Amino acid sequence: MTSLLSHFHSVAEACAILLEALGILIIVLLAFHALVIGVAGMLHRIDPEDAFQRMRQRLGRGILLGLEFLVAADIIHTVAVELNLQTVGVLTLVVLIRTFLSFTMEVELKGRWPWQSSPPGPSS
Repeated sequence: MTSLLSHFHSVAEACAILLEALGILIIVLLAFHALVIGVAGMLHRIDPEDAFQRMRQRLGRGILLGLEFLVAADIIHTVAVELNLQTVGVLTLVVLIRTFLSFTMEVELKGRWPWQSSPPGPSS
């Protein structure tokens, strides 16, 4: 039984590490992609402000996606590997901070809070 539990902890830890690595990789790759596309857009478009805004949106989406993977890794690590009052407290703070970041980035990208409905489209 102890061996099975030890194996479970090892698998959970490996999954958490994999998700952390994926989260970091997603942020780095999508940041690089946003930069390349943004610079190319600024060089080829008439309106560099539009290209800059598109680059910021791509970067923001990449950060949000990467944060989701990092939160998943923290949850797996805390619940399956090191479940104690201190790690649950740290996880709570991390999730609150990342949730706040996600909400503020959502406002930055879309101009509204996630729970608000989309603004009406242009009238025809």
